[in-house]
Amino acid sequence: MAEKKIQSHKVVADNRRARFDFDIGEVFEAGIALSGTEVKSLRAGKATVGESYVSAKTGEAILYNSFIPEYLQANRFNHEPRRPRKLLLHKRQISRLWQAVEREGMTVVPLKIFFNEQGRAKVEIAIARGRKAHDKREALKEKDWARDKQRLLRDRG
Repeated sequence: MAEKKIQSHKVVADNRRARFDFDIGEVFEAGIALSGTEVKSLRAGKATVGESYVSAKTGEAILYNSFIPEYLQANRFNHEPRRPRKLLLHKRQISRLWQAVEREGMTVVPLKIFFNEQGRAKVEIAIARGRKAHDKREALKEKDWARDKQRLLRDRG
């Protein structure tokens, strides 16, 4: 049998709220174009992607409203904390994202920013459909029931 590849990467920012607010569909891994001070700030682990989103209108995928704080030791060569950042994807992937947004009313949300095995900064983005309030309640009920079921099975077995 072939051995499984173990994913060993350092997660810098995680959008945990996205899995609650959206039904996650297809997931992509994209590179991100950063300046030097942004990479140093990411390595310090202080970024957030909670209220950010991705747009692909101009033929490029761009990450908006993600917060990477200024690097303190960089004085005048620092970056803007909330600047738009270009995502590095294949044209076919960008067209798939754009078609899902246009035709099906989906949205593209970033799930996490991480460093891969080679030390490159990557963003995990997903095509997602927004949940209504009653859908969120259903998801919570299912999650609670699954947890209770595991607890019951563990206690009996």
